[in-house]
Amino acid sequence: MIYLQLFWVFFKIGLFGFGGGYSMVSMIRMEVVDDYQWMSGGEYADLLALSQMTPGPISINTATFVGYTQGGILGSVIATFSLCLPSIVLMAMVVSLFFKHKESPYVKKPMQVMNPVVAGLIISAALMMCNSDSFSSYISVIIFVATVVAHYFFKVNPILLIVAAGVVGWLCG
Repeated sequence: MIYLQLFWVFFKIGLFGFGGGYSMVSMIRMEVVDDYQWMSGGEYADLLALSQMTPGPISINTATFVGYTQGGILGSVIATFSLCLPSIVLMAMVVSLFFKHKESPYVKKPMQVMNPVVAGLIISAALMMCNSDSFSSYISVIIFVATVVAHYFFKVNPILLIVAAGVVGWLCG
């Protein structure tokens, strides 16, 4: 039964999660934490941090990890595959038509409408990560502020910031 649930949850997210991995973060959280209660909010915040640090899209990393925790290796394969399946199918069907009719108003208008929706989903994901699960101590807040300042004002390499934040969090945790 868990394999069917994993398939359905991540298939829905893959089908309706326009805008890439970050726009799917809030949808994944709603399903995994709120609806199915496969993990707590704190565990999900940790999973997001880990998914951002590992290579690959955050949504695929998250699906793979959730699938593994719920159904082992087969669960991780099912969750990852079902997240990608709608994109593969839709792209195969749409790509030839899109390039053939890309100047049509019937194609241009929906694309323009999706831009603010994607921006809203990304903002929603960012706001959902700004909670007591993600910032459980003053150290978390200090690391966050220092990272933002270092990247924005001093243009420090993001990879270096991820490693430094992880080391500081580990030492102070």
